[in-house]
Amino acid sequence: MIKPEELKLATQWLHALRVEVGKAVVGQTQAVEQMLVAVVASGHVLVEGVPGLGKTLLARALSQALQLQYARVQFTPDLMPADIVGHSVLDDTGAGLGRLRVRKGPVFTHLLLADEINRAPAKTQSALLEVMQEYQATLEGETLPLPRPFMVMATQNPVDTEGTYPLPEAQLDRFLLQIRIGYPTHDEETAVVQLVTSGRAGHELPLQAVQPVLDDVQVLELQRLASLVHADTKVIDYAVRVVRATRQWPGIEFGAGPRASVALVRAARAVALIAGRDFITPDDVARQALAVLRHRVTMAPDAQIEGRDLDEILQAALESVEAPRL
Repeated sequence: MIKPEELKLATQWLHALRVEVGKAVVGQTQAVEQMLVAVVASGHVLVEGVPGLGKTLLARALSQALQLQYARVQFTPDLMPADIVGHSVLDDTGAGLGRLRVRKGPVFTHLLLADEINRAPAKTQSALLEVMQEYQATLEGETLPLPRPFMVMATQNPVDTEGTYPLPEAQLDRFLLQIRIGYPTHDEETAVVQLVTSGRAGHELPLQAVQPVLDDVQVLELQRLASLVHADTKVIDYAVRVVRATRQWPGIEFGAGPRASVALVRAARAVALIAGRDFITPDDVARQALAVLRHRVTMAPDAQIEGRDLDEILQAALESVEAPRL
């Protein structure tokens, strides 16, 4: 059970976090909310969007508002697993002369931005499998835990696919959410231009106004509280039925697996906590269904030939499942 004072404090923390991120990221309300969901649910996110929509800015603003360690890796075809996880080097200084010394890679941080993750081949992508699932990395036979909280925010460009390596299903399944960032409205784009160009050089991001409001201890407390949010058996059954509907739905060749059901309930718990509730509703499940499912299903070839949109197919499957009345 979550105490009323804990729930009130969590709501205040999350409101303050949203406000600080909003000082740098104009618009993109849904993307910001889903990033908060991933933070609270202790999950990873895959962000899709054409260049220049603020994916890196969102990650930087979030890490600064959370006062967390931040690392960025630009994925390229020549990137090696050791460039991400780390490697051993020969120590040529001090008392350890001649011994192997482990040099930790950029994954040993709180928030890792894997920029254009599909630009690296499968061998390099697989270096993140253990990291994302078990929150640890193995170097020279030694298993090293990662700092907590830990979150991977990966980006990919959905338009330019030349020279890319599609992420395998096993790795896609490890992302809690897939977030799609679209073009801003006219007013939002005008506000972005004013914010970025006013009194700033071309290389500067509008992060000066973002103040740290939470630290790692508070984030871990939010994740603990989210795990205590009550999930009625009827709502869990609804989440399972939504996922199972993707396995027989026309237009979908391969549906989502059981990990999607788990992710859907975890995301719904985070949504409820952000809303200041200690219980989840069917609406919480439905709100996160597309982000949880879109990277876990495979569209059927005939649907691809017809040019159908995956989100529309998933929305139809979602609407076919009757929600329980609580």
